[in-house]
Amino acid sequence: MGASALTTEESIVAQLYRGEELGELLQSIAANGYLDIEPLIVWFDPADQKFTCQKFTVLEGNRRLAAIRLFREPALVEAVAKSERLRIGVPEISPKVEATLAQVSVYRVRGRDAARSFIGFKHINGAAKWESYAKAKFAAEWYKSGNVSLEEISEKIGDRHDTIKRMVAAIYVLEQAERANIFSLSDRNVTKFNFSHLYTALSRSTYMTYLGLETAWSRYDPQPDPVPADKLDRLREVLVWIYGSKEDDNKEPVVRSQNPDIKNLGETLASAEGLHILRAGGTLAEAHASTRPADETLSAALIRARSTLREAANSLRGYDGRDQSLLNIAEDVSETAQTIFDRMRKKYKDAIGDGSGN
Repeated sequence: MGASALTTEESIVAQLYRGEELGELLQSIAANGYLDIEPLIVWFDPADQKFTCQKFTVLEGNRRLAAIRLFREPALVEAVAKSERLRIGVPEISPKVEATLAQVSVYRVRGRDAARSFIGFKHINGAAKWESYAKAKFAAEWYKSGNVSLEEISEKIGDRHDTIKRMVAAIYVLEQAERANIFSLSDRNVTKFNFSHLYTALSRSTYMTYLGLETAWSRYDPQPDPVPADKLDRLREVLVWIYGSKEDDNKEPVVRSQNPDIKNLGETLASAEGLHILRAGGTLAEAHASTRPADETLSAALIRARSTLREAANSLRGYDGRDQSLLNIAEDVSETAQTIFDRMRKKYKDAIGDGSGN
């Protein structure tokens, strides 16, 4: 976990703590000790031979390494708190647990490319499968190396080419949002980061149009900063509607499930009225309803109401006559239904005539 001029050890640890569930790993090690089941994958860069001691780059296992160092190096905990303004809760550990941190297994590879196929297959189709976000980050970093095409990456890790392409494209969108300081994963207001929500959304034409992406952009290899600069405010809106925002008054996401919410949000983006409702804090259901023709909304509502009322009628045996409040609700339902019927009947008569031949 070496440092560079642009990336310090403290910033790396802070990033792992904020976005990679490092806190959970610390708790697990404190309770169970370090389980040395899988080795860290390390690489010795020949360019580092100028140093008197060999410096290895950890290609896989940085979260485990960070946890070990936080337990063993109180000065690192203090440095993260000072430079990153992040207080990391490192649990107390017993001497028995501390002994498990003294030595860990490592596997040295000849270079980054030599490790990627092995790491990718193990985590994407092997026993220790990654979530889609980790898979996408791995593929994106491999693709950025410039040594392999997305098609080759897909073949090596055993995944579909179009899926990997959509994932890498979504990573580029997230990275653009981070660089532009319009959204950060650490700001999301959901516990679980459902990365599939984003790459599914970005494959839909409604989102492409709203964000100024070419409708054919997914046909080509992903490029950095795909969203035009004048559409970055819209990108923030989309990301907040999907994932919420802690900084923005703990705003909750309007997307609760991928199906049908991602589709419904996309359709709402094409509606001026729907956008007004979302921006005013309305629900996705309210906003999406405004995109449907009034006659379609009416017919769907009437059918749902009839079904619900029939269900209530079939359950009347459950009413013993003692609850006045239920009777009041039934009365209100009756009056509402009568108002709807009277207004619809009048419109019907006006439309076809009153039957007198006039």
